[in-house]
Amino acid sequence: MAYESGALDATLAAAAGDNAALLGELRSAFIDSAAKQLDLLKRSRCDGNWNVAAMRLKGLAASFHAGELLLAAENALHCAPGEPAAIREIETILARFASGSDPANNPERLSA
Repeated sequence: MAYESGALDATLAAAAGDNAALLGELRSAFIDSAAKQLDLLKRSRCDGNWNVAAMRLKGLAASFHAGELLLAAENALHCAPGEPAAIREIETILARFASGSDPANNPERLSA
């Protein structure tokens, strides 16, 4: 799956304007929130808890236009609680967002 962070970066840049520090804080807050939902997803042992965590993650992704994360959360909704493949997919996406491995994640490029 290709890494698509453009919509997320555009959403964050629109909120932060020319303030690179605020952009970094918003990105960090998004990643922290998503990581908390992933942790809840990992600890879920029943359908109800799994679905709540996946829906919260999906809502967060939708709010920030993080399409790849939204699709992964949607996929998790269709899996059994604790499904390793669903968890790995979300972990991989969040790791990419956190590392900024995509050139589109460079805040300096966004403010140029």
